[in-house]
This record gives sequence, C-alpha cells and structure tokens, in this order.
Amino acid sequence: MTEKLQQHIADQFPFLKESKVLIAISGGLDSVVLTQLLHSMDFDISLAHCNFNLRALESDTDEAFVKKLGTDLNLRTFTKNFDTTEYAKTHKTSTQIAARALRYAWFKELQEEYRFDYVATAHHLDDNLETFIINLSRGTGLEGLTGIPTINETIVRPLLIFSRQEILDHAKAQHIVWREDQSNASTKYVRNKIRHQIIPVLKELNPNLLDAFEKTSSHLKGSQQIIDERIGQIRKDTSTTDMFGNVVFDIAKLKRLPNLKAYLFELLKSYNFTAWNDVAALFTAQSGKQVFSKSHRLLKDRDKILLTKLQLTSELCVTEIREGTKEIMTPLHLTFKNTSELAEKTSNAIYLDNSKLRFPLTIRRWQQGDYFYPLGMQGKKKLSKFFKDEKYSLLDKENTWLLCSEHQIVWIIGKRQDRRFNANENTTDILKIQLPVNSLHAL
Repeated sequence: MTEKLQQHIADQFPFLKESKVLIAISGGLDSVVLTQLLHSMDFDISLAHCNFNLRALESDTDEAFVKKLGTDLNLRTFTKNFDTTEYAKTHKTSTQIAARALRYAWFKELQEEYRFDYVATAHHLDDNLETFIINLSRGTGLEGLTGIPTINETIVRPLLIFSRQEILDHAKAQHIVWREDQSNASTKYVRNKIRHQIIPVLKELNPNLLDAFEKTSSHLKGSQQIIDERIGQIRKDTSTTDMFGNVVFDIAKLKRLPNLKAYLFELLKSYNFTAWNDVAALFTAQSGKQVFSKSHRLLKDRDKILLTKLQLTSELCVTEIREGTKEIMTPLHLTFKNTSELAEKTSNAIYLDNSKLRFPLTIRRWQQGDYFYPLGMQGKKKLSKFFKDEKYSLLDKENTWLLCSEHQIVWIIGKRQDRRFNANENTTDILKIQLPVNSLHAL
C-alpha cells in the first residue's frame, strides 16, 4: 500500500511533498493509517482532532488516543471540543451536518493561523461509493454522481483509490492500533444503513463492485469536465456582469439553446435554486417576476434575466457622512469639496448650499412614501412616480441610493437633485459632491 500511495501522490499530489499538511484525524482506522503512511514518507504533517461530545466517555477517549499518537510520532496535535448538539439545535440542522460545518470551519481557522497549505482527510473508495448512492437516492445532477473530489480547493484526499479492506489489511500487517467508533455499526444514520444493508447486497450481485464503480466514477468525472467547459463558454456567450456584481443573462441568446432547462440547471445549480420549472417559466413571464433560492434571486427585466445575491440585513444599513468628510468608498464612491465657485452641473456632480445642510448627511435606499422637490420643476414628486416616469426596472429601484439631510432627500445619486439645497450664484459656502464616472456607470 505504501508504494501504491507514493506513486498516487507523485501522479496526483506532487505539491504535497513541499507543503505543510494538516491531517483531519478521528482516531479511527482510516485517519490513523493515513497519518502513519504520510509520517513514514517524511511529509510535513500535523494533526487536528475534533471532539464532538456525542459519545460521552468514548469521545474523550478518542481525543486522548490522538494526543498520545501525536506525542509518539512527535507531531504537533490540535484538539477542540464542540457542543455539536447545541449547534445543530440552534442552526436547525442534523447532527451530522452540524459536525461537518464545525469541523471544516475549525480547519480553516487552523490553516489561516498556522499557515497550513492543505488539509488531508482519509476518505476512501468505500466512502465514495456510499456518497454516490446517497446522492443518487436524493436526486442530483451529474456532478453529484462524480462522488467525493480528490482535491477540493485546499482539501486533499489521498486515500480515495483504496478500499476499506485494503486499508484494514495494511493496518493489521503493520500492527497499527486504532480506535473503533461503535456508532459506525448503527443503522440509525443513512450512510451506515447504506454501508451495512445496501452495499453488501450489491457486492453479492457483483463481487468486483468497487472496481466497477471506480471506472464509472472516472468516466462520469470526464463527462463533467466536458460539460463544465461547454457551460463556461455558454456563460461567456449569454451573460455579462454589471458593476454591482449581478449576472445579467440575455434571454434571446439563451432561448437559442437546445434543451434550455438542462442548460439552466448547469448555469444556476451553484446558486441553490431548486424550483426549476419556475426558473424556466421566467422566460415567458411578465417583467418583474422573481424566483428565489435561499441565497439568490432571479429577476425578469424586459429582455434580460438578472441574477442577484439576496441582501443581508447589514447591507441595508444607513451610511452617515460627517461634516468635513472628503471622500467615502461605500456604499458608493463619493468625494466632497468645499468651494466658493459654481461650475457646470453634470449628472455626476452637484453643488449644494452648505448652510442649508444638516450633518451628518446620510445615504440610504429608497422607501415607499419618499418624495423630493426636483430641480427645474415646480412642486414635489413621489419617488415611485419618478421611477415610473423614468421607466425604472425593479433592479434599478433597488440599486438607487439617496443622499439625505435629516429626513429630506438632497440627491437621487447620479440621477436627479432636489432644488431645496441647490447652490446659486449668490451662495458663498458651496459643497461640491461628485460621483466618479466609473461609479456613475454602475447606476
């Protein structure tokens, strides 16, 4: 097994030899064998063990075992205790998903603090088959059937080419000691049920099941690579990205694609959409129709479909501008300059009578009921009417920022100024506020 792993690393992970690697170790067979193998090959490794406090004394004994192994091998060992049950309850998720979230968040912290290049996990071929069956039973695209990735950003899995039996045989031959997790024998969890009840039946039907699966997995990954290349070209041909980071799809170009629904799935699957019939219906829907995922939104806007990220509460906050401020960068890039001279007004620069302003000024999104007194017009106008007259789309409205003095609108930034604060030839204390041209294009 050692020679096979050395060759596999040379072929697939040549960078590991010069890298600083953190091994995710539970104390079980797989992770202990991975540790022993990489240690015998003189890799620069450290150990990280999560105590999820799910098995009472057994969890603490696992932690003690890993600490002793680290000491015996003279390896730096990190351990951390988690209240997994409370996390799962708070985040309304399963214990397994909670443990996974906690584990990888901590690994990332360790990577950043101690500059580990990679985290190595001990997933093997049997794990990969189980994942395949789980995804197949739940419904998935081709990507879900390609199994566990060998490399996923900074996570590496060198043992994916080995079966559980190969790892066990190696451990026994080398007299390696490990900890048995008694919960692995329970069929309470879906993965264990597949491991103990489904895969044995499949192996009866085909004793070479793992070899067959490995070949099939390789073919599926190749097919996925071809699809990814095609989708990358389709995305380039049919969409652009605006100044706000929103993806703008051209409906006419998308409609030329054969099997549009299949293309939409590949283009949008990473944005957590699940209502694919609703997504497809956007093409014939009225402008303003929306479809939501838990993280993103699709919006029909005339001949375009806009993909936007859902705003967080923190993104809706009001920005204050104190007197004397020279420049701000968020939520827009604005410059402020006191002057005594008027220049020609443009869409990206206004001249205000400083004596009429009440600081701090604020920048905020528009709200129902907002109104202003448009420069060059008589009377006041509701922003909703202004938007309608200017033919604003829903996204245009959402991307509109208002500069305000107390509760009064001073400027629909980049669009229209309020006349109440306008500087004229008799004004001596003038404040010039400018929106750089590249920012103006985003409005």
